[in-house]
Amino acid sequence: MDSKSIRSTFLEFFESKKHKIVPSAPIVVQNDPTLMFTNAGMNQFKDFFLGNKVAENKRVADTQKCLRVSGKHNDLEEVGIDTYHHTMFEMLGNWSFGDYFKEEAIDWAWELLTDKFKLPKERFYATIFEGDSSESLDQDSEAKKFWMKHLSEDRVLNGSKKDNFWEMGDTGPCGPCSELHIDLRPQSEVDKVPGKDLVNQDHPQVVEIWNLVFIQYNRLANGSLENLPEKHVDTGMGFERLAMAIQGKQSNYDTDVFQPLIQWVAKKAGVKYGSDEKTDIAIRVISDHIRAIAFTIADGQLPSNNKAGYVIRRILRRAVRYGYTFLGFKEPFLHELLEILVNQFDGVFPELTGQKDFIAKVIKEEELSFLRTLDNGLKKLDTITSGDSKVIEGSTAFELYDTYGFPLDLTALIARENDMEVDEAGFQKEMEVQKNRSKSAGKQTTGDWSVVNEGDDVTFVGYTETQSTTKALRYREVKQKNKTQYQIVLETTPFYAESGGQVGDTGYMQFGEEKIEVVDTKKENDLIVHFTKKLPASLEGEVKAVVNESKRRLTENNHSATHLLHAALRQVLGDHVQQKGSLVNDKMLRFDFSHFAKMTDEEIAEVEQIVNRKIRENIQLDEKKNIPISEAQEMGAMALFGEKYGDFVRVITFDPEYSVELCGGTHVPRTGNIGLFKIISEGSSAAGVRRIEAVTSVEAEKYYQKKLQLISELEEMLKNPKDLKKTVENLVKENLANQKKIDEMNQQQAGQIKNTLKNNAKEINGKKLITYKGDFPSADSMKQVAFDLKREVSNLVLLIAANINDKPMLTVMLADDLVKNGMNANEIIRKMAAAIKGGGGGQPFYATAGGKDITGLDEALKIGKELVEAS
Repeated sequence: MDSKSIRSTFLEFFESKKHKIVPSAPIVVQNDPTLMFTNAGMNQFKDFFLGNKVAENKRVADTQKCLRVSGKHNDLEEVGIDTYHHTMFEMLGNWSFGDYFKEEAIDWAWELLTDKFKLPKERFYATIFEGDSSESLDQDSEAKKFWMKHLSEDRVLNGSKKDNFWEMGDTGPCGPCSELHIDLRPQSEVDKVPGKDLVNQDHPQVVEIWNLVFIQYNRLANGSLENLPEKHVDTGMGFERLAMAIQGKQSNYDTDVFQPLIQWVAKKAGVKYGSDEKTDIAIRVISDHIRAIAFTIADGQLPSNNKAGYVIRRILRRAVRYGYTFLGFKEPFLHELLEILVNQFDGVFPELTGQKDFIAKVIKEEELSFLRTLDNGLKKLDTITSGDSKVIEGSTAFELYDTYGFPLDLTALIARENDMEVDEAGFQKEMEVQKNRSKSAGKQTTGDWSVVNEGDDVTFVGYTETQSTTKALRYREVKQKNKTQYQIVLETTPFYAESGGQVGDTGYMQFGEEKIEVVDTKKENDLIVHFTKKLPASLEGEVKAVVNESKRRLTENNHSATHLLHAALRQVLGDHVQQKGSLVNDKMLRFDFSHFAKMTDEEIAEVEQIVNRKIRENIQLDEKKNIPISEAQEMGAMALFGEKYGDFVRVITFDPEYSVELCGGTHVPRTGNIGLFKIISEGSSAAGVRRIEAVTSVEAEKYYQKKLQLISELEEMLKNPKDLKKTVENLVKENLANQKKIDEMNQQQAGQIKNTLKNNAKEINGKKLITYKGDFPSADSMKQVAFDLKREVSNLVLLIAANINDKPMLTVMLADDLVKNGMNANEIIRKMAAAIKGGGGGQPFYATAGGKDITGLDEALKIGKELVEAS
């Protein structure tokens, strides 16, 4: 059975058991502060388990794209080395939200695996939770009883809390789980060692294939457990491992999930897969990593130097490095694998097909960027690993990261290949002192929700109202960076929660006579959470919730303008333009879009004209709520890749022939409310992505007023010329002519200094020492003199202590032969620079330094002379 048939059989089986088949959530997580990537099939259903939302369908099943390369679940180091770990993988799962429980989940798992997939019954083992006396938890005898309908008692094994008690996190829903393991070894090995002795022992052919989680408890912040009002089932089965078992392979990589990729890479490298372990590992790493890279980019996460973007960049560079070192790929190659991936997942994950060209271009740009520095970085590492030391210093690992773009795990990987290790503590210390490094948000401590009034469903009324009278449902305390905030959930709220690029509303809540400021509103999964700096004396009773209306209206202007801008960009640049991110607040809008060239001034002007024309047309908003997504697609509504859409969606239309988009944000009732639109910048945001920043309404007026004020001031300064542009052009020409004369004078002066210095060279220990203390016309002219003297004077040692525009500057230049004999300009300049309270550096033959104390020039020159005389 091929992999496509395996996937469809799974989904059809659970559809026959009255499960609704739902699409995969994006691999990049939105609106969940606890997760960077979707790492398990249950992530998109957290609200149902937490009780924040009631499931419309009590039974669902799907195949979910998952990524495990950071945090608690990190499989990156095992990928390619063993046969069953992956970065990106598919998780097949079925769920029950307060419907069926253990017996049905166990029976159906057994039926599917043994009746539908025809896997041998005698090769299965089940594990159950053995209990934990420290938490007064008994053995899951219920699950054991149901397994013994299908397996003999000696095949139902006890499992520890670590292996068989599943928890979402430090707090939240949890419960015992039951794993199904399968023994895929040859019968001759089975006869020697029974499979039950190898369960959970990391044996590559005795593997966990399905985990059935029975969610029945809630973990509180104090560590205690309480029973959930409803019991749930959450199952997860690794698709790649299932394919290995059904197809009778000994490795996930031997299945048709990976073989098309593997054979392409092997052919391109001119090697045979299976003939050499080093090249095999490289091919497996590349075949695995391209999947993770492609799907995360498809879901909206571009490679970058921060957070999720850096994780993707690390994976991509790891793949490039394996190809470079072990397969001889000196040119970009990863992007060429997209064609195979698209064919494999056609009809399963359409986001790949829809963005194939864009994804390939982004990957190629990243490959080119890394390959430029990879060769130099590897040469530096070769020098390090060929020495006697068994440790790569933290400062060296940091230089490789900062200068050559080597992630720490890549350096550590190369170190292990050479029986070395990395001083990771030293690396982290260097990272901490890097000034421009993004700082950690800090540890956050979140308390349990305290219930004020019963109720789960939260109603948002902010599309039509900016005030509501309601009641508080719950609250909790959050501590971060020694600051305490509170989060309050209301039954009905007009506050828009940050989502889709639109910032969260601010305003206030009034409890009786007491007003509490709302400083932000965010989504936690689908829960609307209001942030405050304090709590009212009492949360009981009626609450008046009031949004800052002026801020909301200005934000709406900018949000609606992004829709008009998106449509205009597609009209001017082409249909390949797709939104790749946005930020919308009351001050400005930022819009990222796929496009591989800088926009011309003419294109920017045309886009502005189109948007402003649509504003003047005063188009009425056509808002359609809760319409079937199929109907929205027929209307031509643009969906954003990386967003999770349900069966029913909201469609925002400003002229059905111009702009139709799926959107959950707030908008102006008519485009005329926007008033005015002005693009203030256009530039690169990432490989293949451009960024436009623009202003509307009041901020656009301010922009033009500021420009007009500047023009007025210039006219006044220039005595109100008839032609301002021509007058400024003449001034520029005059300035260039004057600067040319100054440069010529500086060259002449520098030439005179050079000739004087050349004639004053002194012989010291076989060296020609030239020293100079005095004025220099410029730093460039000082550099030119130094290089001219190096060419004209043999065995040169040049020490310059100069005053350049009242700032101290030092220069050291050495002849190449002196450098070969051990002299170093860097070492000399560092000691001289202390006298002027400065610092600097350069190359062994040439170094410069600047400082703060011009009175130290004499001392600096004295130090330099002493060092030369002593050498």
